Amino acid sequence: MIPPKPASRPGRIGLLGYARAFRQDILSAQPARLYGAWMAEFRTPFFRSYMMNDPELIDLVLKERPDDFPKSDRVREGLAPLLGRSVFVTNGEEWKRQRRIIDPAFGRGRLRDAFQAMLAAADAMIARAPEGEVEVEELASYAAADVIFRTLFSVPIEDRLAAQVFHEFRAYQRTQPLLNVAALVPLPRWVPRLHKRATRRAAASIRGAIAALVARRAAEIAAGTAPDDLATKIMTCPDPDTGHRFSPEEMVDQVAIFFLAGHETSASALAWGLYLLATHPSAQTRVAVEADRDWAAFNLADLSRLPFTRDVFREVLRLYPPVPMMVRETTRPETFRGRGAPVGAQVVLSPWHLHRHTRLWSNADAFDPDRWGRDETTEASRRAYMPFSAGPRVCTGAGFAMAEGVLLLARLAGAFRLEAVGPPPVPVAHLTVRSRDGIRLRLTRRAPQSVPR
Repeated sequence: MIPPKPASRPGRIGLLGYARAFRQDILSAQPARLYGAWMAEFRTPFFRSYMMNDPELIDLVLKERPDDFPKSDRVREGLAPLLGRSVFVTNGEEWKRQRRIIDPAFGRGRLRDAFQAMLAAADAMIARAPEGEVEVEELASYAAADVIFRTLFSVPIEDRLAAQVFHEFRAYQRTQPLLNVAALVPLPRWVPRLHKRATRRAAASIRGAIAALVARRAAEIAAGTAPDDLATKIMTCPDPDTGHRFSPEEMVDQVAIFFLAGHETSASALAWGLYLLATHPSAQTRVAVEADRDWAAFNLADLSRLPFTRDVFREVLRLYPPVPMMVRETTRPETFRGRGAPVGAQVVLSPWHLHRHTRLWSNADAFDPDRWGRDETTEASRRAYMPFSAGPRVCTGAGFAMAEGVLLLARLAGAFRLEAVGPPPVPVAHLTVRSRDGIRLRLTRRAPQSVPR
C-alpha cells in the first residue's frame, strides 16, 4: 500500500492563483515535476525563488556557506506573533549568541538525564490512551506536549499553565500557515501584518502562559529549589563569549520555539508513524515484538535494542518530514546550475520533495523501513535526507526528537493493536505536515505476551 500523498497542482498557475493555493496548503500548490527536478526557478514581479533538490546545492547553502544564505525574513512573517526573536528566525551574531547559550542544554549527557522524563510521559500516554476509535493526531499532540513540559519544566501536561499552552497552540496551529502572503509579496516594515484575530489571540495567550512558567522557574532558581532540567540549564547558562544570559522576554521567545520544534514536529511524526504501522501490519508486528520488554528497567542505552523501530521512525521522517520546507535568502549574486540569482532571491529547500525524489530514492513513495539497511539508502540518506535540517543550523534537539519518536512509537505499538479507520488521511502543510481531516485509528489493547513471534 502506497502511503497517502497530496495531489500536485495541474499545469501552470498565475501568481494570484498560486498565492491562494499556497495559503491553503504548501504541498499541493507545487507541480509534480519537483519530485524529479534538480532545481526549479519561479519568477514573479516581486521576487525570484529557487527550489533546490540538487544535493550539491543543498550542501552549498546549508554546510559550505551558511552565512551567505541566512534564513529569509519572509519565514518570520507568519510566525512573528508567536516566536518573536527566537533562535528559529534570527540570523548572524544574534543567532550565534543564542545557540551558544542553548546548545549545552542539549548535549549527550542532558539527553540521558531527560530520558527518564520521556519514559514517565510514555507511561502516562499508555495509561490514558483509550481503546476503540480515536483521532491519533490529538493523542500524539497530547503525548508530545507532555514530553516537552516534563523535560523542559519538570511538570506534566496536567499542570495548569502547561495545559493552557497546549490547548492554545492547537488553535494557533490551525489558523496560521507556515508562510503567509508576506512570504510571497515583500511588504515594507510600516505595512501592518494582517494576522487573523484568532491567531493573534492564541499567540498572546500562549506567550502569557509561557511567561508565567518562566517567572515561576526564575523564582525557583533564586530560591535554590529549581530542578536540574532544560529550562534551568538554559536560564542559568551564560554566553561563554559575552557572559550574557537570556532575559525573561528572550526566554519566552526560546520556549515558544522549543514548544513548536519539540512538540509540534514530534506530534506530527508520531501520528503519521502510527498510521503507517496501522496500514502495514507486518511492520507493526515487528515493532510490537521489539516493544515486548520490561519497560520499568529501560534506559537510554536500551534504545539500541529497538533497531527496526528506529528504522520505522527514520522512514516516517522521510515520507512525512514535519517541517516540509525551509527558506533561505541570497546576500549576493549567485549562480545556481547555470542560472543567475540576484541578491534577495528566495532559496527553498524542501525535505518533502527531496525525501521523495525519484532520482535519489528507489520506490520513493513506498513505506519501506528495511531500505535503511541497504547500501543505496546509505548514500541517499547522506545526500538527500534532512528532517532536522543540516550544517550549523541543524536542529539542536535532533537527538532528543529521535529518542522520543522511537520510544513513543514502540510503546504505543507494543501496548495496542492499530487498525486504520475510514478513508486515507490527506497530508497538508500548516505549521507542520498534518492531516487535513485528522487520522482515525482503532486501538485494541494487547494482552500480555500476545505479540506473535
